[in-house]
Amino acid sequence: MTSLRGTAPLVRLILVRDRVRLLAWMVGLVALVVATAASTKGLYPTQADLDAVATAAHDNPVALAFNGPDQALDTMGGQVAFQVGAFGLLLVGLMSILLLGRLTRTEEDSGRLELVRSMPVGRHAPLAAGLLVVIGTDLVLGAAVAVSLLLEELPTAGSITFGVSFAAFGILFVGVTAVTAQLSENPRVTTGAAGAVLGASFVLRAAGDMGDGTLSWLSPMGWAQKSRPYAGEVWWPLLLCAAISALLVAGATALAAHRDFGAGMVAPSPGPATAAPGLRSPLGLAIRLHRGVVAWWALAAFGLGLVYGSLTQSIEDFIGDNPAMEDMLAALGGASLTDSYLATSLLILALLATGPALQIVQRLRTEETELRAEVVLATGTSRPRWVASHLLVALGASALAILLGGFGLGLADAAVGGGARQVPRLLGAALAYVPAVWLLTGIAVALFGLVPRWTAAAWVLLTACLVIAMLGELLDLPPWLRDLSPFQHTPAAPAAAMRALPLGVLSAGALAAIAVGMVSFQRRDLAAA
Repeated sequence: MTSLRGTAPLVRLILVRDRVRLLAWMVGLVALVVATAASTKGLYPTQADLDAVATAAHDNPVALAFNGPDQALDTMGGQVAFQVGAFGLLLVGLMSILLLGRLTRTEEDSGRLELVRSMPVGRHAPLAAGLLVVIGTDLVLGAAVAVSLLLEELPTAGSITFGVSFAAFGILFVGVTAVTAQLSENPRVTTGAAGAVLGASFVLRAAGDMGDGTLSWLSPMGWAQKSRPYAGEVWWPLLLCAAISALLVAGATALAAHRDFGAGMVAPSPGPATAAPGLRSPLGLAIRLHRGVVAWWALAAFGLGLVYGSLTQSIEDFIGDNPAMEDMLAALGGASLTDSYLATSLLILALLATGPALQIVQRLRTEETELRAEVVLATGTSRPRWVASHLLVALGASALAILLGGFGLGLADAAVGGGARQVPRLLGAALAYVPAVWLLTGIAVALFGLVPRWTAAAWVLLTACLVIAMLGELLDLPPWLRDLSPFQHTPAAPAAAMRALPLGVLSAGALAAIAVGMVSFQRRDLAAA
């Protein structure tokens, strides 16, 4: 047991150091489940409403691909599990990947783990501590999800099964990340490889649910959803997740014993002798660093646009006589039900498109604290030029995501009968949301310049905007609170006419926030608290 010596102190250290990050993940995911349950109960208050939405989903293979299998969709619990569905599991898997990747390979790559191992600490203690913390986080998350659903008065067996499926899926990807952390010495490759497994799990499950369900059995995500919460619970697929998780953790431990510290089992290939011409400028370096982030967020926005667009022509039947949903869409004004639905879809896509911009701004802080920014700034690159290079990529990534989302929305709408004119019409409508997205990006830059340790607080603002957009009507939030979201001041195209004044004000606010951040960063010390 000497190889595990010092595990308990390392666990305590991680819990103290990363308590905010761990809590933020858990609170955010539980809030997603609670918000979904509350909104579902408000939107479908009667059995007739549930029957109508179940029929619409059953006949829509795109919805099944993105949400999950058709399991008890005519019940409240089944609808909640369907609406959270694959997206919730994706977030749980992503949480496990990012947390364990940071606690293992990133710590090793930064040199901090070398300092830890210079103390009387066993060889496997850092890995064991990371595994215990992240597995514990998944278990607490699963329990919190189950309790929150019970408080929403959903059936006990289904709520517990749903919570356990979250925990089991997250723990499985703890095992996947533990293995990839031993294979590569690069933190990005570690999380990227685990993320590729997560993506493959989603694709296999989606293909299976669009067909007869056979392919879903090849996917860990499929196993989690085969536990059938609220639809006649089946526990043994979750035991399969647990067994595979144990094998992965055992394999990771064995690999860790047979590699050198700081190295991976797979040796990296040597890079080119000289850098590509595109890397000779700060902008070229920023594009290279963020190209993966930009691509994945853009693809996610395009895919979500396709899902929403595929429902456009059936929205009248989908809503039927549901007064709650009609009231929510009617809040956009006197537009047609279809245009109101399209405007709401674009709003959700705009909120999603803010993600890559905030992630790239957050990377500025990481580059600074990991001292890589110091190396770049030691050259002839000025501080404003360094920040501006990353900022240009952030603004471009968010604009690309919202445009691809609008394109996917219009393309799917045209495919189901809306007509080819919907593609340029919805692309133009999507552009209206760019100033609001850029304003949140500017606030993130201002936080980076003024109070850098609070840069991540921009994600809290995005979450607040999401709650206001999706639940403002249902929760009866006061108007002044709703007006705090910049997205509330964006013309709700195509349900409303374009207006230059609010777009101009939002754009001016974005420029002002960016200027504050740039000037503040110029005046403060690097890696400042």
